[in-house]
Amino acid sequence: MVERGLIEIASLFVVCSLCQWVAWRVKLPAIIFLLVAGILAGPVFGILQPDRLMGDLFFPFVSLSVSIILFEGSLTLKFREILGLRAVVRNMISFGMLVTWLITAVTTRYAIGLSWELSFLFGAVTVVTGPTVIVPMLRTVRPTASVSNILRWEGIVIDPIGASLAVLVYEFIISGGGQQAMGHTLLTFGQIVLVGGVIGLCCGYVFGLILRHHWLPEFLHNVATLSLVFGAFALANSLQAESGLVTVTVMGILLANMKDVDIDDILDFKESLSILLISLLFIMLAARLDPAALGQLGWSTLVVFLAIQFLARPLNVMVSALGSRLTWPERHLLAWIAPRGIVAAAIAALFAIQLENIGFTEAGLLVPLTFSVIIGTVLLQSFTARPIAQWLGVAEPEPKGFLIVGANLVARAMAKALVQNGLRVLVADASRSDISAAKMDGIATYLGNPISEHADRHLDLVGIGGMLAITPHENLNVAAVMHYRMELGRNNVFMVQTKPADKTPERLNLPVQVRESIIFESRATYAHLASLLQKGGEIRTTKLTEKFSFDQFVEKQGGAALLLFAIDTKERFRIFTEKPQVKPGPGWSVLYLWADCENLAEAGEGPPCAAGAAQR
Repeated sequence: MVERGLIEIASLFVVCSLCQWVAWRVKLPAIIFLLVAGILAGPVFGILQPDRLMGDLFFPFVSLSVSIILFEGSLTLKFREILGLRAVVRNMISFGMLVTWLITAVTTRYAIGLSWELSFLFGAVTVVTGPTVIVPMLRTVRPTASVSNILRWEGIVIDPIGASLAVLVYEFIISGGGQQAMGHTLLTFGQIVLVGGVIGLCCGYVFGLILRHHWLPEFLHNVATLSLVFGAFALANSLQAESGLVTVTVMGILLANMKDVDIDDILDFKESLSILLISLLFIMLAARLDPAALGQLGWSTLVVFLAIQFLARPLNVMVSALGSRLTWPERHLLAWIAPRGIVAAAIAALFAIQLENIGFTEAGLLVPLTFSVIIGTVLLQSFTARPIAQWLGVAEPEPKGFLIVGANLVARAMAKALVQNGLRVLVADASRSDISAAKMDGIATYLGNPISEHADRHLDLVGIGGMLAITPHENLNVAAVMHYRMELGRNNVFMVQTKPADKTPERLNLPVQVRESIIFESRATYAHLASLLQKGGEIRTTKLTEKFSFDQFVEKQGGAALLLFAIDTKERFRIFTEKPQVKPGPGWSVLYLWADCENLAEAGEGPPCAAGAAQR
């Protein structure tokens, strides 16, 4: 038995990773593949039975996992991102939520035939959207900043509010209804908000002070944060049932907006942990589905889904956006995107079991009905949201451009070459004279420290997918790589070296994660590149063909070309590095720094390059 459990748990982790990888490859939310895996493992083949595998620990595991997911999401919520749009978010999680709740409840009552009590409970469960499905979908859809920020805020903040609403309906049901039950329900609501808010504020503020004053060693930050989330969640729930979600959300938002509190490392760790927990939860909850209950619902679930998608959500957005600065295309896209996620599934499963135990036989339909809405909204919106956003004109362009840190001679030359080949380029530097020179060349610029808080708020990174740090200062290059690796991805941030690697003592070498970001060949230091350009070098572009191969190009240049970039047949940019990995073929374009070797030799310069480096 122990060996079987070990195999099941290990298999779960493997399947989670495979589902996430497949989702990344096909650019669809991972929930689609996780749900399919769970349904196949549970109802179809009967391989996975979460209740047998984890026993009484299953629902505590679900609760703690949801707390981590909500806390991680709330750490990304910064008030400055929704300046001018706070009223829209506030309306969507209050009046708009009530609109969704009422429409869903009434439709469920008449389409499915559930009692009014269970219909209102189902409506409360499905008002939540959630970061587990919103964030992956936003990565694919890439809407305008206003739409993206509103959806993220709504998806994270509405989870504890929706869960609290479901608790209130549940309390009303088990209290037997009537005047007395209404008073008990309102009291419960006040207790949830008070307990959750006070504990969240206190824990968040105290922990923020600890981080600000460095009273905790850095290697304990992640462990202490995880312990604090679990402790605060459990404490709040012990004082008032279901107030823990409010606690962790308030705590995360407070930490995210406290001044001089660095949470980047914590956020990085929590993001990885959240991906794992989301994957495990979706598979295990889907494995608990009852095929007979799904069949019992029949086509009436389609009516509920259509009412949620085409009636409740549009009315929610239209009411919430009245008087806002949102354009009509942005409102239309907001009205289309509202996928349901793991919190809805978890709450439905929890209340279904509790209500069945006290005699509500129809409560077993809550879980399959909730999963029907989850599957319907995720599938429909995943496949249609990006085309609709493009059609409405509220989708950001493909992130193929580059942010270049530095506006010096080398940075400007590379920026011009990239712009000439169709890329969006933004140059950032604190030097007013260098920025002025870049403007004269027709390059988009930002005057200021590119790794400052001001840059975080004002740099327009629409269409930007990578960062090139091209300055003579190693410390600034390294800082830029570390600063932008989280936002753009570690494989999309690069830097030029400031001194030859073979002449650097081992004790002075850069960390491995930084050395991986160094581009071009080993001798292509900033000083060498600047010297070549000052002595007449220029960046050129050559198109490869069937008759003129990459090897022929290298041979023809005879060492006069220092390879920089390549553009493949799908217009994807590659960067040449010291270690060969990909060889350009027919149809590719090669960007290189050309210099007259003979003239440079006479001037005392060595060979400008040693061709043959290849793409990262």
